[in-house]
This record gives sequence, structure tokens and C-alpha cells, in this order.
Amino acid sequence: MFRKERVPFKTSGVLSKLVNDYLDRNESLRNFYNYFPDRAGFADCLKASPYSKVDRETLFSELEEQGKLVANTSASSFGNISKLKSGTTYTVTTGHQLCLFTGPLYFIHKIHTTIGLANYLKQQFPAYDFVPVYWMASEDHDFEEINHFHLFGKKLVWETAQKGAVGFFTTESLKSVFEQLKEIAGTAAHAQAALSLFENAYLKHNNLANATRYLVNELFGKHGLVIVDGNSKRLKEIFKPWLKQDIFDQTAFTEVNRNIDSLKALGYEAQVNPREINCFLLDENKRTRIERTENGFGPVGENKTFSEAEMLSLIENSAEKISPNVTLRPLYQQVILPNLAYIGGPGELAYWLEYKAFFDAANVFYPILVPRNFVMLIDKGTLGKIEKLGFKPEDFFRSENELINVLVERTAGTFDLDSEKNDLQKVFEAITQKVGDIDKSLTGAAQAEYQKALNGLDGISGKANKAMKQKSETGINQLKNTRQKLFPQNVPQERFENFSVYFLKEGFPFLEALFEHSEALSESQLLLLQE
Repeated sequence: MFRKERVPFKTSGVLSKLVNDYLDRNESLRNFYNYFPDRAGFADCLKASPYSKVDRETLFSELEEQGKLVANTSASSFGNISKLKSGTTYTVTTGHQLCLFTGPLYFIHKIHTTIGLANYLKQQFPAYDFVPVYWMASEDHDFEEINHFHLFGKKLVWETAQKGAVGFFTTESLKSVFEQLKEIAGTAAHAQAALSLFENAYLKHNNLANATRYLVNELFGKHGLVIVDGNSKRLKEIFKPWLKQDIFDQTAFTEVNRNIDSLKALGYEAQVNPREINCFLLDENKRTRIERTENGFGPVGENKTFSEAEMLSLIENSAEKISPNVTLRPLYQQVILPNLAYIGGPGELAYWLEYKAFFDAANVFYPILVPRNFVMLIDKGTLGKIEKLGFKPEDFFRSENELINVLVERTAGTFDLDSEKNDLQKVFEAITQKVGDIDKSLTGAAQAEYQKALNGLDGISGKANKAMKQKSETGINQLKNTRQKLFPQNVPQERFENFSVYFLKEGFPFLEALFEHSEALSESQLLLLQE
């Protein structure tokens, strides 16, 4: 179905300077991580035996119960949950929001990278077992970020007045989105399969967390993926000492800011800035940030105060009501899982690189950071247009204006008056010399006239080039349409389109083809060209 080509990350521009430098092993960043994401790094990590205190029995028991929340958790996934009881089993993890119908394509790529890494590590280190994990961000409350997906240029949006952690949201109101999907899918080859996925996930489960769990199991369960929902009383019981550290000692605020200052001194920008307290108070219909007040602690914007003793009691007796934010969640993950690696996108890896000092201060293992696969899918028709225009697929990572200039120059040449400008300069140098011999004050007037003449020539050049571009109008329009397909709304395809664009045409074989071409430790942007 596809053949694969690779484009260096620096050419594709998908990574920040910080993450590029990390992957280039820039020595200035050596203190910001433990092990590098390659075979040697994983070998050294395993020799260090980083997990001796993980509560594996509680983890196994909780994940087994979570797996039973839906009917389609696979035997492979339950088998991997059982393996977590063994001290020679480790996890590799990615996390993501509960985006509607998986949201943008890169969600698929993150999961595939995670599964592929677990398989690769088992091949390289057969004495151990490695379990791929998807951490559901069920406590996230940024509903506007997850309530939609794009399909064939249309935006399907879930409208609901529900508030709070999205995992609690009831899914009944998604019937209207299902009807929109049905209309758009029409008579596509795999329309019924796509509609069944949506209907069975969202209309037959009572909340978004369970609906997402079902959907992800349908898409990836055969590979033994284990789904973890951190919104769990038993798992948060394990995390209580670190909740106290954050709320009472502000460890994350101190240590992450120290790391950020060090990164800024090296010329990098902060991705995430910690708060003094990185926890929320969680109820079924709201998630409210906790802050220190004159009289103790309280949820922001509410007339409610907890004394220090009351806050301590809340953590001790109702830890499930405390929800970590983006700064604290990675630590939570590493406390409850025997996790060797985190697979993330450019923003995620950038903020993880701020956290090592924090992890060290908390005495928690800091994982190996692995970039997810970055993938661009190019169908036959689009590839043919690219070649007809005289470009290669990797050229389209350049800006639209750059591509247009190349096309115009190639097809019609470029109009310039450089030689005329040189002649003009010589003429005005002579004029300036002559009038200066008469009166030095006149040289300024001569130079002003020279600048006017230059501006006039530039104007003529601009009009001539515009006329030449108009002659290339057909090619330019083709180029714009082609780039729009690869970068819809000037956003990389994988960050915009939903997997259903392709699933409706190809069905499950499309997902398997993607997985076959995914790479465990990718060092470049992947181009999958349809054969």
C-alpha cells in the first residue's frame, strides 16, 4: 500500500531547536536527561534496574479492573497486564487527550510508535518483557481541544454544556455527530465499519473515558496495548507522598523553574511553566485549580478554604479528589508504572526536558524520551502532481511562497535590474562627486535622488515579476492546492486530518499498513507514498 521515504527532522521542521539538539546529543543538554533513546541507552537503563519499589500488585489489580470496564479488552492486553506483576516487565508509555474519534492522525502515530518500541525492546532484550501503554488524559478539562475532528474538509463538533474533567462526560449528545458522520461517509467502501466504530464506542458507553477505552481497544487491542486511566482512587493512594510534596513543599515549582532557568541560559524557551501548586480539586462536574490562600488552601474562584490539616486529611482520605496538572502528571505516571520510556511529540518532549531536576529531587526515575513517528501520507494523485510540477515530496516542507518563487523562476525566469542598478550607482557616484566639488551640502540631495531612482527600479522589477507570475498562474494554483492537501490550513496533515479520511477508503488494512511502516526509534520524518 505504501513505500517509505525519510526526511531529516531539520528539513521537515517539525521539532524545536531544543528537541533537535537533544536528538543531536548536544553536550550542553547532557544534564537534562539520563539515557539516550537508542539501544545502548536502553541497555544501560536496564542494567541500572530502575524499578524496585513499584507497587506491582496494586497496579495489576487496578488495571485488570479497568480492563473489564469495556467488553473488548483483548486477551493480549490482559496478558500484558498480568506480566506487570513480574519484576522483569517494564512499560513504554505515551499519553494523549480523549480526542473525539482519536482527533488528528498523529494520535495513531503515537500509539504505533509505542507498540513498535515495546516489540523492538523485546527483540533486543529477550530476558525482559515490555508492555505498550496508552495513558488516557481523562482528567483533562480543555474540552474545546478535544470536541471535534476534521473529515474531508468538514469539522464535526460535539456540542455540550458539560463541565469539568472530560472523562466523566456523558456521551448521549454525540448522536448528532454520529448522524453527521453517517451523511459524510455515504457509500464509501468502509463506511459501515467506520460508523460501527463510532456507534459502538460513543453511543453504547456511558462516559467519554469508557468510550475512548473501547475505541482504542478496537484499533490497537490486538497488539496488547494496555490502557491506563490515572483517575483512580487506588493509583492515587500510591501517589499521596508526592501530592503532599507539591502542595505543601512546592517541590515541582522550585526544581522545574531551576531547570527552566538553566535551559534559558542556553538559549532555549520554556514550554511549560509550573505553578506553586500543580494540583486541581476534582469533582464530577468541575476541576478547579488549588492555590495557597491567607488561611490555607482553596480552589480558585470559590468561597472555600482548607486549613493545612484539612488539606492533609483530604489527601490522606480522598486522594482521588486531587488531580495533577501537566507538570505533575508525568511524575504520577513514573511513580505508578515501571516505565522506561515516554513517547511524545515535539511539545511534550520539550516540556519533559524541563523536569529531570524535579524527578531527581522527588527520587523518581526519569524515563528515556523518545520522539513519536512523524508521518506524512501522500496518495498517488498528489504524488503525480508533485512530480509534474518538478518537485520532490520533501520540497513541500518549505513555505508556499518559497515554492512559488522556485516554480516561477523555473518556468518563467526572474526579472531583475541588478546590472542597471550597478550602472546607476556609478552614474550617481560621479554626480555626487561633481556637486560635492561645488558645494558639499548638495551631496545629500544627490544621494536622495539616487535612492528615489533605486526605489523606482525596484517598483518596476516587482511589477514585472508579478506579470511573470500571472503567466504561471495555472502551475501556481496546482502548487497551492497540492500544498494545501499536505498542510491543510497551513498545519501539517497529521495534526489536522482524522484517520477516518483514510479508513473510509481502506478500512483496517490502512491501520496495519501504517503500523508496518512505523519505526521504534525514528530519526526522521516519514513520508508514506501510496503505491
